[in-house]
Amino acid sequence: MLAVGAGLAAGATGYGYLYERHHLTVIEQDIPVAGLAPALSGLRVGLLTDVHRSRWVSDEDVVFAAQQLMLSKPDLIVLGGDYVTWGDPAYVGSVAEALGVLSAPHGVFAILGNHDDERETTSALTAQRIVVLRDARTTLAIRGELLQLAGLRFWTRKAAEIASILGGTTGTTLLLAHDPRRLTEAATLRVPLVLSGHTHGGQVVLPGLGAVAARKFPVVSGLANQNGTSLFVSRGVGTVYVPVRINCPPEVAVLTLRPDGIGA
Repeated sequence: MLAVGAGLAAGATGYGYLYERHHLTVIEQDIPVAGLAPALSGLRVGLLTDVHRSRWVSDEDVVFAAQQLMLSKPDLIVLGGDYVTWGDPAYVGSVAEALGVLSAPHGVFAILGNHDDERETTSALTAQRIVVLRDARTTLAIRGELLQLAGLRFWTRKAAEIASILGGTTGTTLLLAHDPRRLTEAATLRVPLVLSGHTHGGQVVLPGLGAVAARKFPVVSGLANQNGTSLFVSRGVGTVYVPVRINCPPEVAVLTLRPDGIGA
């Protein structure tokens, strides 16, 4: 029995290393957004996050993910952080160049994750015409309506700090927060939509046990709602700690904004 168990574990690990971590999927999902202006209904937001460029995740992997997202022709693209693993400077320039193939009618915007060096990563992404939001927001005029796009640093956690970034916003606000635990603060502040990554969907999801490594998060992947605030968490593209995904393939997401209660 021990030999059989060990064989099954070895087989699953081999599958997760050789196949599943490369089996990228494109998720298309309607997202309910409280108070969404009718003109913004149907806006398609591309989300790509947690690339984790490293010895295990190649530039080709990143380019493929970006190209798959581009095939869906999103109106707006957001990047959710963790472009390299452990801030490794050897890969910062190359991953930014790989992401440089991204473009969208209303722009490409990024936040940083806990693995990213703020100065080097910001500089590399900016050189690729990607706007990096570090505790900052920008206003987009889309179809005659205003969309406020705000991005948090990973360590910005208090509701008062987030409120100061959002102060005076009009129109619909979309908050980019690498860590989905910011749902609590966003719901307190009545932010209608939060987009996150960080969890990798658990990366290894075991039958009967689930995503053991990601139980501390309000949702491991996909859509959640708290007091009228929608949250979408992407499984991301890369891997960390171990170059394996099991029952948790990598993804890029195309999210279609809908008024709350329609198309969700």
